[in-house]
Amino acid sequence: MGFRRSKRHGGTQDERYDTAAAVELRGVRRTYGRGGSTVHALRGVRRTYGRGGSTVHALRGIDLSLPRGSFTAVMGPSGSGKSTFLQCAAGLDLPTEGSVRLGGTEITGMDENELTELRRGRLGFVFQAFNLLPSLTVEQNVLLPMHLVGGRSAHQGRARAAELLARVGLEGKGGRRPAELSGGQQQRVAIARALVTRPDVVFADEPTGALDTTTAAEVLGLLRDAVDSLRATVVMVTHDPAAAAHADEVLFLADGLIADRLPRSSATAVAARMTALAARRIPPHAAAAA
Repeated sequence: MGFRRSKRHGGTQDERYDTAAAVELRGVRRTYGRGGSTVHALRGVRRTYGRGGSTVHALRGIDLSLPRGSFTAVMGPSGSGKSTFLQCAAGLDLPTEGSVRLGGTEITGMDENELTELRRGRLGFVFQAFNLLPSLTVEQNVLLPMHLVGGRSAHQGRARAAELLARVGLEGKGGRRPAELSGGQQQRVAIARALVTRPDVVFADEPTGALDTTTAAEVLGLLRDAVDSLRATVVMVTHDPAAAAHADEVLFLADGLIADRLPRSSATAVAARMTALAARRIPPHAAAAA
């Protein structure tokens, strides 16, 4: 699954999202909450594609509040709406109905230019394929969002990059190229890049899908640390119960709805709930009783 930007109604899903451009900011005002206040909220979000008999109801009414400093995992069977959920939540696709608010900003009424500015400066992205620029050094990849944002000196930028590279275990590797790093190290660079502008929310799309089990656990530990130590807000789509076990809450989507939710639990418990969902297709109202 990859992030893509499409038009509000009947638009194509062919335009791939440019990660390098995803972190530019020009004149966008930030709004931060305090002490666990809601930083991101979806209300009555629906997304349909097509018309008439060919209409696809990808999302059927999503209501969700994400507090600052939280880690949310999103799981569900194929076709459950995970991709569409993440695209709408990240402003890469606009819902057919409903409201998406980032901090104090309502994004569903924004035009394309406003959405682009918002995505570039107030959101961070971590992809399965890393999406680092091979011609840039590690430090330059991390610094790219800050260069596009502007407003900081070169010294401040390098200091911030060095701080984050040390945090993700890559101290002293800023001069290397991505090709000189292992897959796990490249994903560490991607995490540092996603955090460098202190975004409101970091969206992670199967961030461990291309990694071995040990490396995946290390990467997930870094995301967990970003939440616990930096008060980052992380939303991660994953198919892996072991990955979801790092989150504060797991949301289970089915047929475009939040069918169930589970507070932080073991990988075994997450897998069992996912199996039950696949077998029974838990009705949406079950989430309220969970």
